[in-house]
Amino acid sequence: MITPDTKADRPLVLIVDDDEEVRTALQELMLSVGLDAVCFASPRELLESEIPDRPGCLLLDVRMPGASGLDLQHQLAAKGNLKPIIFLTGHGDIPMTVQAMKAGAIDFLTKPFRDQTLLDAVTVAIERDIAQMADARRAKQHLDRFATLTLRERQVLREVTRGRLNKQIAFDLGIKEITVKLHRGNVMRKMQAASVGELIRVWETLPADLRDKS
Repeated sequence: MITPDTKADRPLVLIVDDDEEVRTALQELMLSVGLDAVCFASPRELLESEIPDRPGCLLLDVRMPGASGLDLQHQLAAKGNLKPIIFLTGHGDIPMTVQAMKAGAIDFLTKPFRDQTLLDAVTVAIERDIAQMADARRAKQHLDRFATLTLRERQVLREVTRGRLNKQIAFDLGIKEITVKLHRGNVMRKMQAASVGELIRVWETLPADLRDKS
């Protein structure tokens, strides 16, 4: 498990199960290995709660009164919440497992399961969430930097990522080659790219509609 430096970095496991004994047991298991855990008796309770923006995962019982764990998975995905999910069930079947895994679940464990099996799955889920959150932060940085570019700089950026030479860009945009070089230098500086290869990688992380408008 990764050792965090601050409270905001500490992994948080969200447990959703209508059985209080199960919730308590799972929470105690998480606490025993140094993980914070919060329990919810239903999907609705989770959706109505303010969840800290911390790395972690969800432990969801599949069959609960009202909305099921699979329903909650779909609702979270629709809201753009891609927090890794581990499904727990005493009534698992193959179609349900396939549906959950296709929708992005980390694992699908049938009760009773070994504590270590669950902890291993939680470790994988948390590591995936940490990676996803890091990717999201980088993507936001790239968007913020892109927003500082002028229209002409965005045009030059697009052409550079297409592999066009300065003289070709100058001809296409109807400007001098020295002007292209100046714009290109500004783009590299503002986007904080050390090479054209890095600039291309950053460009590819931008939303497609934004690239098309440049």
